[in-house]
Amino acid sequence: MPDKYKATWISYSRIRDFQTCPRAFYLNYIYRQPENHHKIQLMTPALALGQVVHQVLESLSKLPTKERFKISLVRKFNQLWPQVSGRKGGFVDETTELNYKQRGEAMLRRVMQNPGPLAHLAVKIGQDLPWYWLSEKDEIILSGKIDWLEYLPDQDAVHIIDFKTSRRNREAVDSLQLPIYHLLVNHVQHRRVAKISYWYLNLDEAPVAQKLPNIEEAQTAVLTVAKKIKTATKLGIFKCPQGERGCRACRPLEKIVRGEAEFVGQGQYGKDIFMLPPIEHREIDLAKNSQLL
Repeated sequence: MPDKYKATWISYSRIRDFQTCPRAFYLNYIYRQPENHHKIQLMTPALALGQVVHQVLESLSKLPTKERFKISLVRKFNQLWPQVSGRKGGFVDETTELNYKQRGEAMLRRVMQNPGPLAHLAVKIGQDLPWYWLSEKDEIILSGKIDWLEYLPDQDAVHIIDFKTSRRNREAVDSLQLPIYHLLVNHVQHRRVAKISYWYLNLDEAPVAQKLPNIEEAQTAVLTVAKKIKTATKLGIFKCPQGERGCRACRPLEKIVRGEAEFVGQGQYGKDIFMLPPIEHREIDLAKNSQLL
């Protein structure tokens, strides 16, 4: 078996970023600052909101079904919010922060009123970061975290649920997110995937079922992009599709490289976290919504 530490690791976010802009992929996952060798991350209010909402919901799967809603999800949200409060979350003023915080509370109230599958049995994957060899021959590993796996006892199967905190947009039909999640869950646990859904927490009171991707087609599609990422990494060629002027995905990251962003602290895995002025946040969030995070 190949050495996993020398393999090319891919995930949905890496594939999404590479397909959007190879230059943004490079800056997000490969580039390191020359002065301290740290990777960089751009924080925005939308990202901060999604981060805390996901933390609250994902923590429920660790609890017995009868214990999950004994403590208000809004209370848990407020306890976690200081992690992203102020400039740590990319907020430039209290009014903007309050607006995002209230949106998060509203989403979690909707879940408490309509818990649906979150009140049912859940399956926990026994890995902090689930992964498997997408191709040992090509030395490519597919990894990622699944928001929720509902257990379906009548079928001894699982239901994949992905939480969405975007305000308006829905996932594009040609997104590889669900094919990737189907592949990942199929390989890192033994139960059959019977159902797959998005839950748009800003819009819907229940998960919205999606067409279950064909596993063979998913393997082919994901491996094709993964090979392109491996080749680009080997050659060191990561060009923005819009040329030197850049695009919405890479321009904000280029500002960090040029020293035009504000350092606000260190994040997970020692990344240096930066923020940009509010007008640029709006451009970044619009770009991410077009990718439908």
